[in-house]
Amino acid sequence: MPLFHLLMVAVIQGLTEFLPVSSSGHLALLPNLTGYEDQGRFIDVSVHIGTLFAVIFHFRADVLLALRGVASLARGRPDTPGAILALCLAVATVPVVFLGTALAVTGLDDLMRSVAVIGWTTLTFGLVLYWTDRTGSVHRSAGDWSIRDSVIMGLWQAVALIPGVSRSGVTISAARFLGYGRQDSARLAMLMSIPAIFASGVYKGAEVAIIGDPGLIRDGALAALFSFIAALVALRVMMRLLLRVSFTPYVIYRVALGLILLWIAYFTPAGSWPSS
Repeated sequence: MPLFHLLMVAVIQGLTEFLPVSSSGHLALLPNLTGYEDQGRFIDVSVHIGTLFAVIFHFRADVLLALRGVASLARGRPDTPGAILALCLAVATVPVVFLGTALAVTGLDDLMRSVAVIGWTTLTFGLVLYWTDRTGSVHRSAGDWSIRDSVIMGLWQAVALIPGVSRSGVTISAARFLGYGRQDSARLAMLMSIPAIFASGVYKGAEVAIIGDPGLIRDGALAALFSFIAALVALRVMMRLLLRVSFTPYVIYRVALGLILLWIAYFTPAGSWPSS
């Protein structure tokens, strides 16, 4: 796989996985817009591993708290902060695992990777992010996260299996709707991504468990490294920006991109591009 193509896939995944702009939508568009061949499932798994390690590293204090919470749950103590966090993360992951499995088994996940679908979801859920950010009150903090809220956010997260919705964007929207502040909404959305990305990586990794191509393994290692660096930069920049600005810049980007994609889908010959 050409190094530049590998770098593009890794950087796109790394930068967009945690920004509310949809990594799956951008990756699905890459072959259509550049003419490159699809990067394949092994590279997909590799870049997801890179972003997984990035979010674990950035939120390592919360991750350690949740891991200690798992131990507390095993000892029958579900009332500690770590135990509650671990339980909420587990509950929030259930909807995306069930729906993701159903889409994969039925083949509907591939049918949704079209320019038109990504255009509509990019535009629509960009406006949803704007509405929830502007109208949502702030009367809860991340420490108030409950099982009820994790169920609601988990259901919203499952919608992000549709390319263009954005997993981080829709979970942030759900958190703002429930009354969490911007930074706490982003923090909860990022923590929710850990088991979600892990589950996705396990599923995809099972399909490519036996790899005998040294070149492919090398490409996967490079892709993971590049996506780790890009994701870490994106995380740090976004969390710092949220101290001073709203989600409006991301909304503007999503609306503009959505309109461009809808124009391509309906008014140009490129609208007939095959989905990746």
